[in-house]
Amino acid sequence: MRLLVVDAESDGQRLDNYLLRELKGAPKSLIYRLIRSGEVRRNKGRVQADSRVVAGDVLRIPPLRLAASAQPASELAGTAAPAREFPVLFEDDALLAIDKPAGVAVHGGSGVSFGVIEQLRRARPQAPLLELVHRLDRETSGVLLVAKKRSVLRLLQEQLRQRSMGKSYLALVKGQWPARLKVLDWPLHKYLLPDGERRVRVTDAHDLQGMRAISLVQVLGQLTLADASGAAQVATLLAVTIKTGRTHQIRVHLAHAGHPIAGDDKYGDFGWNRDLQKLGGKRMFLHAWQLRFTHPVLGQEVQLQAHLPVDLLHWADCQRFL
Repeated sequence: MRLLVVDAESDGQRLDNYLLRELKGAPKSLIYRLIRSGEVRRNKGRVQADSRVVAGDVLRIPPLRLAASAQPASELAGTAAPAREFPVLFEDDALLAIDKPAGVAVHGGSGVSFGVIEQLRRARPQAPLLELVHRLDRETSGVLLVAKKRSVLRLLQEQLRQRSMGKSYLALVKGQWPARLKVLDWPLHKYLLPDGERRVRVTDAHDLQGMRAISLVQVLGQLTLADASGAAQVATLLAVTIKTGRTHQIRVHLAHAGHPIAGDDKYGDFGWNRDLQKLGGKRMFLHAWQLRFTHPVLGQEVQLQAHLPVDLLHWADCQRFL
């Protein structure tokens, strides 16, 4: 057994990122498995991968059998992350904002050898630090923020915790969204399927494991799509601003409201998804559209926007609503 004491520099970092840095040579899949199984303990209690560590926390790590070489986990698996740059929306000495394409995980782990952050690090070996400020689902495109300094990372993540960072998404959903439904304040409960895959569901205030989740919804426009029989199918383009950053929050909230996101393979309408594939809809229509935050060094407000990608626009003409 190994004990790790979190230092002041690591205060506020996600547990998974902290362990990936400290346990050199440990495959990401192993780290996530140890966390999920409860073998990693913080101050003698269970902890989740997305929990924030605090300076002085004592982490108990079970014995690990690692390769003698301290290579990155992706290299140990024989699939080293290729160097890759992504479209840049904003960059200075403190941070980097990119337009993440759909189909690329933000980081390795849970069956994925590498993601955006590993590819960026390989493409920029001279960078002393590159850390994800927040996450996007693999099939979600759009604005993704990366910190270049640990102090910047802490300040930006504090804005997330204080809900002062504005994050708005574009989502195309099934049916006609009721204009009166503007605030979704439903707690969410995370659980695992028998095969270990993560899922989330809406729960109630009595669920001790439920986490409050707030989504603000604005209708941008409606369009008509043909289904497999040629019949008209109404869909609604929404701008969804999240006040909390829960796992799968937008997907679960919209599906629970009876209007699942087009192409969502976990919480969507699978029959509708098949019809959309025939129209050219090959992936989930969820896009991290706008991001607003206070620059942690300059103190100025920064507003970023990533345009809807072509793979969404070519089958659903939504540009006229933006």
